[in-house]
Amino acid sequence: MSNPLVSLYFLVLGMLLLGTGNISAANPIVPGVGLTDPYCVVYGDKVYVYATHDFSAQNQDYLMKDWWVWSSPDLVNWTHEGTMRPEDTFIGKPFNDCWGTSSLSKNGKYYWYFSAGPEQIGVDISDAPAGPWKDPLGKPLIPQGLTATDERDPTVFIDDDGRAYLIFGTFNYFIVRLNDDMISLAETPHAVQFDRLFGPYGEGKTDDKPSLHKRNGIYYLSWCSFYAISKNIYGPYIYKGSVIDPSTIAPVFHSTHPYVDRHGNFFQLNYQWYYACNDYSLPGRTGHFRDAVLSYVHYRDNSEIAPVRIDPIGVGEYDGASPRIEAEDYFKSANATVGECSAGGFEMRNLATDSALYYPKVMNLRANSTMLFSVASVNTGGSIEVHEGNPGGHLLGICEISSTGGWDKFQTFSCKLTNSAGTKDLCLVFKGGSGELLRLDWFGFPPS
Repeated sequence: MSNPLVSLYFLVLGMLLLGTGNISAANPIVPGVGLTDPYCVVYGDKVYVYATHDFSAQNQDYLMKDWWVWSSPDLVNWTHEGTMRPEDTFIGKPFNDCWGTSSLSKNGKYYWYFSAGPEQIGVDISDAPAGPWKDPLGKPLIPQGLTATDERDPTVFIDDDGRAYLIFGTFNYFIVRLNDDMISLAETPHAVQFDRLFGPYGEGKTDDKPSLHKRNGIYYLSWCSFYAISKNIYGPYIYKGSVIDPSTIAPVFHSTHPYVDRHGNFFQLNYQWYYACNDYSLPGRTGHFRDAVLSYVHYRDNSEIAPVRIDPIGVGEYDGASPRIEAEDYFKSANATVGECSAGGFEMRNLATDSALYYPKVMNLRANSTMLFSVASVNTGGSIEVHEGNPGGHLLGICEISSTGGWDKFQTFSCKLTNSAGTKDLCLVFKGGSGELLRLDWFGFPPS
């Protein structure tokens, strides 16, 4: 049973923070205000979250009176950018079922697709990512009864050829190509085919709130935390599993139903992939008053998705007091790739002269820290320069790396930094001869 004082604390904290419009948080990203069903899109140098809004911690059922837009330049500090109300849509009046949503930009416009409860899908347009919003149709884009599923929970996707698609539904999904105007259908919706149906409710069912993304020519269609892949956007889709594994979720985020209601989506920023989803495990949360969390996403060499890690520190910042920081969890990279590591997990590959990895907001550093690197190298090795902020920033230290005798042979190297205590933005720059110099598994700052 949750502590009512703790619940009240989180609720009041959320209300106070929302009043300022700005929140700095790890996981959950915007705590205690009911931001849920996150759909993340990158516009310019910001990530925008288009979300539903659980109205109150006292909700006994789904009560959602509007939709929200939040943004962040760093996935840590979030600003409430705007609100879309049902009065701004074909609904035209106050409404308590402002359900699942998604958004994309095309033709210099921003399109926001939304569920009017469980029965209809509409679309609004704006000249800016956060509105103001107007309904160009005055009626649903996907009306009730068009297909053999609930017309709700849209996900919008623009393919490499510029064609846009909408996927929607509950348990049975339908896909339809949109016309270039993004507000009309180019075809009759098609039922999406799978080789296996499985989800949080067991065999034979998927879930609501589908989401679609593409990587290296493969389409990933997900529902809750489960997903399937295809080489054709229409399918058939081959079931692969879930990105949620209780063993990779921090205890504070454990819940009775770890796979249920993980509504969200996958997105890419600075060559890094992320997963945004619901969570209602913290005190004061329920299935009707939820948070949103972020995690890094890494793809195995066979294109399958490894289980994600959900923990309080989240993404975009790092704990220098932790035993190790995984190198693949960078915020930004230049001239580097991620691959599976022979030592387990993932590693940074193809690190050549002037490759760079950025790790902002590394907290809890001691003055003049020792820094450890777990590295494999085949040839002559190279060096890792530790700069503050960016490759041109203040040089804090250099770690010389010699050959370890193979890409599967990792050794630990160390160097001394000349840093002040506290939080630093770190940038690793790689120097040496030609070709791939080394592979980096992790780094850390031992206590002595």
